[in-house]
Amino acid sequence: MLRIAVPNKGMLSEPAWNMLSEAGYRLRSNPRQLVVQDPDNEVELFYLRPLDIAVYVGRGTIDVGITGHDLLLNSGTEAKEHMQLGFGASTFRFAAPNESDLNTLEDIQGKRVATSFDKLVHDYLVEHGIEAETIHLDGAVESSVQLGVADLIADVVSTGTTLRNAGLRIFADPIMHSEAVLIRSPRLEPNDDRLTVLSRRLQGVLTAQRYVLMDYDIPVNKVAAAVAVTPGFESPTISPLHDKQWNAVRVMVPKAKVNQLMDQLYEVGARGIIVTALQASRI
Repeated sequence: MLRIAVPNKGMLSEPAWNMLSEAGYRLRSNPRQLVVQDPDNEVELFYLRPLDIAVYVGRGTIDVGITGHDLLLNSGTEAKEHMQLGFGASTFRFAAPNESDLNTLEDIQGKRVATSFDKLVHDYLVEHGIEAETIHLDGAVESSVQLGVADLIADVVSTGTTLRNAGLRIFADPIMHSEAVLIRSPRLEPNDDRLTVLSRRLQGVLTAQRYVLMDYDIPVNKVAAAVAVTPGFESPTISPLHDKQWNAVRVMVPKAKVNQLMDQLYEVGARGIIVTALQASRI
């Protein structure tokens, strides 16, 4: 059995569950269920706090897990990042009171920084030659400045609304960009067959999310021009139609560029352009 840790709550939880479900794995049937056995796929799912997943995986208690890149770095464990999962994007930034004179990274010298990611922030400051006191808080770090606990904060920022409401502004370069990642135990070889199957399935979900299947008809003498617009992964599938002057083309294209590609194909001479969503894939 491959033991997989998944977030039990937080912004990464639902996308992680959906990805595993789309990859064919069995999920829990009620929120109180902490462990799910899936003998058909030879895996066990463990629902854990996102902050703890890297610790369990790093110690080898769990084989693999889904967590944030930032949480992995902050854990200080030996867990290894195996693949990016394409969701949960966030940016880690410094923020200070609107009226403060903190504007650059160098201005943090000698200050107090409140954060839930104390190791990550400490390592970043040391790397840049900044000496500052890092204060660990488990949550609501935005209030720490107003309460006199810290001079500034370091936290995950999405829209910045929470910071603005707390009278804080972002300054200096981003500490890091993060997203959800699949991590593995240092005891698990990267080419382990069980991990290979899981990775292939997750990659198949990512491909299905990012690509669509496009079908169109094109005059035979314009096939080369159409293929230049939609080259596909290896090569499009081209089939003759009843009318020998036309071919049918089937190809995978990036979902984000569908409308632009349809316009270009139409200009080339393609007709009957149809787009179909992908349910799953193996590339």
